[in-house]
Amino acid sequence: MSSKARIVVASVVFVGFLFGAVFPTRTYVAQRREINAATERLALFSEQNGRLDAEISRLQSDAEIERLARARYNLVKPGEEAFAVVPVPSPPVAALSEAAGAAAPAPHPLVAWVRGTLERVF
Repeated sequence: MSSKARIVVASVVFVGFLFGAVFPTRTYVAQRREINAATERLALFSEQNGRLDAEISRLQSDAEIERLARARYNLVKPGEEAFAVVPVPSPPVAALSEAAGAAAPAPHPLVAWVRGTLERVF
């Protein structure tokens, strides 16, 4: 057999080896990576399902339903009174302009010191 024929045969054997061993191995490694990622997602979903099952059982109790109704919807039991704390409304614009014209009282020395220090820092 001539040297050219040997090179051709060796090349064909090498290419056959690549198709027979390397490419399936790459596919196998990629599939193992995908399986590992899917297993991790499955573990995460199982953990989330466990937390959701615990929340379902907690939400089925009367005490939890009452707590949510009071907190979210401000509901009260019969005979109870509901109170709402509202902010003080801002003074009208006319009152603000009158107050601006009047001399403001001198601030407490501690307040003046803190304000001056903050103005120097910022």
